[in-house]
Amino acid sequence: MTRYCGRNFSEQELEQMRKLIAEDAGRTRAELSRLTCRMLDWYKPDGGLKDMSCRVAMLRMAEDGLIALPPPRRKPPPRQKLNFTEQTDPQPAILRPVHELAAIQLCPVITRDHSRLWNEYIHRYHYLGHKPLPGAQLRYFVILDEQIIAALGFSAAAWQTAPRDQFIGWSHEQRQKNLPLVVNNARFLIMPWVKSKNLASTILSMIARRLPTQWEERYGIRPVLLETFVDTERFAGTCYKAANWIYVGKTKGRGKLGPAGKQSVPIKDLWLYPLCRQFRSHLTR
Repeated sequence: MTRYCGRNFSEQELEQMRKLIAEDAGRTRAELSRLTCRMLDWYKPDGGLKDMSCRVAMLRMAEDGLIALPPPRRKPPPRQKLNFTEQTDPQPAILRPVHELAAIQLCPVITRDHSRLWNEYIHRYHYLGHKPLPGAQLRYFVILDEQIIAALGFSAAAWQTAPRDQFIGWSHEQRQKNLPLVVNNARFLIMPWVKSKNLASTILSMIARRLPTQWEERYGIRPVLLETFVDTERFAGTCYKAANWIYVGKTKGRGKLGPAGKQSVPIKDLWLYPLCRQFRSHLTR
């Protein structure tokens, strides 16, 4: 049994994949990943194929010598460089506390232009820069008087992290089945010219009410738990605490692909926010 991208592959399944690759030399890698998903019943919770996860898994299998993939048909296009535009230039400072501000709005990122703008803001002002969010995702702007003052991104949860898994109390099988019910707050950016007391915790409270329904509308799954990882060398997690998130412990700093027993990424605090009272029963059923 070998494991790639959160899925176990038996020797029988690997042999099925080898036969699939060998039976038609003209198939592309993309075709093979889609066929493999259907053959192994590897689907996303919304019913779509786990195509990208399968493609990554097959590439790693090939690197490990378990399968032999056909050569790529073309080189991947270079990642477009994000150029900073006037749209994301700093704006006049906002210093009043949140209770003195006009009503703020959460606006989902839907259009291509808004997606490009969200990416630009994140790349320009977030310490992690812009990287594509993994798996299912929702992104938001926070608007005040037609001005963007914050940006958030939510994506697929971490596959495995001890503090969260112990807090939930689920088994490996339960985690494998119910992980889509957990959503990761992967990015949270308050624009650097915005210094409004209690704004961040207010935004977190708003998003906790709004996100479950919008996630369910897009993906057919209603999440029951939010998670986030806070780099304590930069932040204290104060806004999460103020918004009633629960601190559950620290990561081990291994990351997704780091070697066992060795720190390869910064150790971070892990915070959780239950979206319903019965979240444990949903996650452990």
